[in-house]
Amino acid sequence: MSTGNGPRALPRRTLLRGAAATGLVTLTGCGPDGASTSFQSAQRTGSIKVGFANEAPYGFLDETGRLTGEAPEVARAVLRKFGITELEGVLADFRQLIPGLKANRYAFVAAGMFINPSRCADAAFSIPDYQVESAFLVPKGNPKGITRFTDIPDTDALIAVLTGAVELGYAVEAGVPEEQVVTLGDQDSVFRAVREARVYGAAVLDTTAAWLLEQNPGSGLEKTEPFRHESEPGIGAFTFPRGATDFVEAFNTELRKLKESGEWLRIVEPFGFSERNVPPPDVTTDQLCGDA
Repeated sequence: MSTGNGPRALPRRTLLRGAAATGLVTLTGCGPDGASTSFQSAQRTGSIKVGFANEAPYGFLDETGRLTGEAPEVARAVLRKFGITELEGVLADFRQLIPGLKANRYAFVAAGMFINPSRCADAAFSIPDYQVESAFLVPKGNPKGITRFTDIPDTDALIAVLTGAVELGYAVEAGVPEEQVVTLGDQDSVFRAVREARVYGAAVLDTTAAWLLEQNPGSGLEKTEPFRHESEPGIGAFTFPRGATDFVEAFNTELRKLKESGEWLRIVEPFGFSERNVPPPDVTTDQLCGDA
């Protein structure tokens, strides 16, 4: 859990509404003009475009407008080895991140995206970056007693999820009626919906819930105990265009070095990550992608 001294997420409601409407918004000021959308050209210019969804603590804008979070900061450390020192953020609705990647709007995605077969069919992933569990953000005391998706159908509770995130699929698999799930386009909307009691709770990643509570003291909300979907943690990674083999291999080489040296843990700790978020060494991207 974050110590409270890490960066704060900067609400960008106007930009997020634009991202939901148009799919993508390039954030000027996050890097020099002409940032590259390929690894090869970025090595020449020193600047690269990266997709993100403004979801703290994974990839978001801080109070100064700087792109930060677990994924961008790890990416900075990796790319610095190749002379790439500037990351220009391209904001997208979470469900538009892979379409934007396929459209060459940015070189890769740094948004804490889970590896799964459906996504692997459209994109390539780095080696596993982190593992995390799910949790619910609920009113203090959790009066409806919701701690798992299977608890929801027995109540009249409305549960918010982020559009395009895995939690919607988890809810469907658990038999949650469609009318009890509210999909919202960005993290700020999800949090406000719970705080303002427009929904009972929100299904999010446990690190996300912890971050939101820390950044919003006095919200009257709490986080349920973390749990795993089908006994497995969610495993996230960096997302690349299919066919970007050289970029993925180079990125993986330096990411492994960060993990082996202990530098990775130092980078991610300010965002609420710890040793429990280190993926098992025997879990591979190929295994998680399955037959995709």
